[in-house]
Amino acid sequence: MKYQILYPEAFPIVECKLQRGEKIQAESDAMIAMSDTIDVEGKMQGEGIGGVLSGLARKFLAGESFFFQELVARRGPGTVLFGHSEPGGILDVELDGSYGLTVQKNGFLAGTEGISIDTKLQNLSQGLLSGEGFFVLNVKGRGTVFISSYGVIHPINLEAGQEVIIDNGHLVAWPDYMNYKIEKASSAGWISSFTSGEGLVCRLRGPGVVLIQTRNPNSFSDWIRSMLPTAQSNSGGSSGITDFFN
Repeated sequence: MKYQILYPEAFPIVECKLQRGEKIQAESDAMIAMSDTIDVEGKMQGEGIGGVLSGLARKFLAGESFFFQELVARRGPGTVLFGHSEPGGILDVELDGSYGLTVQKNGFLAGTEGISIDTKLQNLSQGLLSGEGFFVLNVKGRGTVFISSYGVIHPINLEAGQEVIIDNGHLVAWPDYMNYKIEKASSAGWISSFTSGEGLVCRLRGPGVVLIQTRNPNSFSDWIRSMLPTAQSNSGGSSGITDFFN
């Protein structure tokens, strides 16, 4: 399979050229266009009860979709275009099977054959305080993984023993052998941490490459809500939203 990431500066998509019999799995609704030689099906990760449990864990624990898209070049070679719904980057990561990739919610976009995706339980403090929940995705195997983000993906390469502190809303993915912990942003105490606007941050120790996103989707959601008029009834019975458009 050959691929390239098109329009990487803004709203990228991935173009995959599949030979007959090759396939790729992607998040639900990721396919944008495909050749008529390619079939798309909804598939679970794994077969039987194991696949069902894996899908349920992804859906209800990690906040991901129950099914993957499986795109297969059944009737000859063909091309698939896929992307993601958020205005952000796409990065390809090659895994050689020696380690896995821990991926935050909504970070996994697609993977080639040989890649498997499991749901991983964080410890109590990490899940409770990180804002991402108790479960993340663990991507492993041999092949190419496509990671998506909100904003551009920026890699931070850490040497052995080197540490970095990252706002937890900007984390996308990191090698599963790296240790990390959640802590307050300010050494002056909890009040100073929250009044600074940061609150909680993640501390990761190298070696390894940490992938971050340049924008925080939660902060963007808060900004959108702050721009919306308040729906309050006035004496005439109309709402604030109605008044806004009148």
